[in-house]
Amino acid sequence: MNDSYDHQAIEKKWQKFWLENKSFRVEDNDTRPTFYVLDMFPYPSGAGLHVGHPEGYTATDIISRYKRMKGYAVLHPMGWDAFGLPAENYAIKTQVHPEESTLTNINTFRRQIQELGFSYDWDREVATCLPDYYKWTQWWFAFLYKNDLAYKKEAPVNWCDSCNTVLANEQVVNGNCERCKNEVHQKKLAQWFFKITDFIEDQGNTSGLISGLEKIDWPESTKIGQVNWIGKSTGVEADFEVKGSEKKIRIYTTRFDTIYGTNFVAIAPEHPELMDYITDDQMPNVQAYLKEVEGKTERDRQQEGKEKTGVFTGSYAINPMNGEDMPIYVADFVLLYGTGALMGTPAHDHRDFQFAKKFGLKAPQVLVTSEDEIPLDDVHEWKESLHDEGTLVNSGEYDGMTTQQALKAMAEKMEAEGWGTRKMNYKLRDWLVSRQRYWGAPIPMVFDDEGNEYLIPDDELPVSLPKDVDFNPTGESPLTHSKSFHDKADLKRIEDKLKVSGEMPAERTIVRREVDTMDTFVCSSWYMWRFMDPKNEQAMASSDLMNHWGPIDLYVGGAEHTVLHLLYARFFCKVLHKHGLIDYDEPFQMLRHQGIILGEDGEKMSKSRGNVINPDDIIQEHGADTLRLYEMFMGPFKDMKPWSMKGVLGVYRFLQKVWRIGSEATIVQSEPDQETLQLMHKTLKKVGEDIDEFKFNTAISQMMVMSNHLQKLDEVPQKAVEMLLVCLYPFAPHLCEELWEQLGHEDHIMDLEWPQYDEALVKEDTINLPIQVNGKLRASIDVAADISQDEVFQKAKEEENVKRHLEGVETLKEIYVPGKIVNFVVKPQ
Repeated sequence: MNDSYDHQAIEKKWQKFWLENKSFRVEDNDTRPTFYVLDMFPYPSGAGLHVGHPEGYTATDIISRYKRMKGYAVLHPMGWDAFGLPAENYAIKTQVHPEESTLTNINTFRRQIQELGFSYDWDREVATCLPDYYKWTQWWFAFLYKNDLAYKKEAPVNWCDSCNTVLANEQVVNGNCERCKNEVHQKKLAQWFFKITDFIEDQGNTSGLISGLEKIDWPESTKIGQVNWIGKSTGVEADFEVKGSEKKIRIYTTRFDTIYGTNFVAIAPEHPELMDYITDDQMPNVQAYLKEVEGKTERDRQQEGKEKTGVFTGSYAINPMNGEDMPIYVADFVLLYGTGALMGTPAHDHRDFQFAKKFGLKAPQVLVTSEDEIPLDDVHEWKESLHDEGTLVNSGEYDGMTTQQALKAMAEKMEAEGWGTRKMNYKLRDWLVSRQRYWGAPIPMVFDDEGNEYLIPDDELPVSLPKDVDFNPTGESPLTHSKSFHDKADLKRIEDKLKVSGEMPAERTIVRREVDTMDTFVCSSWYMWRFMDPKNEQAMASSDLMNHWGPIDLYVGGAEHTVLHLLYARFFCKVLHKHGLIDYDEPFQMLRHQGIILGEDGEKMSKSRGNVINPDDIIQEHGADTLRLYEMFMGPFKDMKPWSMKGVLGVYRFLQKVWRIGSEATIVQSEPDQETLQLMHKTLKKVGEDIDEFKFNTAISQMMVMSNHLQKLDEVPQKAVEMLLVCLYPFAPHLCEELWEQLGHEDHIMDLEWPQYDEALVKEDTINLPIQVNGKLRASIDVAADISQDEVFQKAKEEENVKRHLEGVETLKEIYVPGKIVNFVVKPQ
């Protein structure tokens, strides 16, 4: 046997074996129960793989290998989210075509990933930038368009001057571009949208984006993030008469109970009927204000603490409850949410309070939150409690009612009289998918000489990205000036097909293609289904295979995609379900997020800080198994944790120890002694359970305990070594396969069934019980596992430190949680 752990030779040997034998390819006709494990596929940047990537990939690989041994047909694919701005910006800088740089980066990523020994089915590899993939991205656009879920309209959009493109609301963070961090402003453009808002609530037997969250195993913080982003609110819409006019202004509010304290109305600058409320004398002021606020982003306008601005329109609304006149202002803190107009109740809304005080309006208090509170005619200092629910005062016939009672009574009144209705509203907007950039999937639409739009026939897909483009951003898509993209013969062919099908009038002429490309999140919203059927030339994926493999059993990736990719992918899934293509309406049954890996200095890794760890260096020096094992051993999977080379060396020494046990120890065929046998089965049990629960670090700790035990033995039973290797295999597969082979086996660990542990051998004979007095630890005792409650209390009271804390005081309660803890509750002195 070899007497040294040559990790480089061992890892290259097994990686070559796995690739050449396609060891992890899974067949669609496999009759075993299915288990689909998916990583959020990476964007192949020029920087290559960083140590954050293997963290999630190692976890899914551990589970994939474990599930295969548990008897599942495991689908575990890998591909590349390859469209996007970074590649195009690199092309602008270097004049290297983004396709060339992207495919080069993919080759680098693939090499790095394969050098980590991940058990992917490489026969299913996809790249979103290749025509055989984006053909189906374009099919998706067409599918949505045909089902009235895609449309084009002129709207205020988020514009990034640096990226020279529009951004979805989800891609604007604190008023800045999520990618380049530059300030975002608004401008009006005609853009394509997907109707994601149609799926907020249930559609028939298709669960909505809110209710669907109740049936999936996701981190609670991610579910809350999506619910908050959707922003569901229940309120009323009410028509306020406008003084001296037949016009009315419709407001939306969730707190109509405060109507008796309402003394102004505010309307959004973009409100389509704004001009109807502006008097001639106020028109110059309003127009100057509209010019001033033009270009501000929604987030900037809504920013907490920012001074509220607005201008009087010259008109007054009439309070429907008390008949008082209320000035109507146009104010930029009002968005086109709900009706685009709101009632200002200064005493009971902080934003309204700030606005009212700036414009010299009173803040009359119309509810109290405690019995002894004296309501004020004009609240001068904001009190947060007034934003809460309470009891109505100064509110006519509703005095004494609670908020909820008043809301119900007022809603019934307005509905009976016909000037208002209960209404539900949402903050979520339709998904803006147009991008004025080159490196993305072209939108499959054409336009005629009158500007009418037509969907390109299916047999014209894919609409290929042209090569004759100038990448330098100008604010319009580089496709605009591509001669090949607008080839007259191609347009005439499309025109003829549209006329034959009857979709286009005979007298019209196709003059141009749509030049915008799609948001790259469209590509990643459906890739999980393409992995199920990647070679299908007739469909995005067959329904049979989408139902056979789906939904995804386990999905692992970053929490930063909470209101981007994860929300969009759920929308796509619900569309497929509603239209009968699949029998599930949630794509990911279980979701887990990995924690961020920081540099050794505890800071986020970045080139500028010089704290970036290159996984290639770790693999070269210490091996892929070490890197895999260390990233799982750093701490709880979901936690943020700093890199430590000392920790890497500790894990490397552990693997060397295992190597020495398997290749240098005296290995015998005799049965393990009782202590060893019990440790074997306890390790098997814990590792299996910890893998299922994503407790990889504690599984590794248990295997370290077992290796320490085996190292101390003069003669090591082969069964014990084999049990350790089976447990360690999902974590460090190269080392374990090599040692398994050296032990004389002709089969491979990956082909074994995961063993069953013996329940009798994992049962503890004795347990250690912590003893508390009033919740503070005072001692611990070792007792028989089956000890009675009376015996536990007797033994606990005999402990000196416990006895001291019980003397001279009254014991109120004695608590024993079997096998867990003893607690004495005593009366405080």
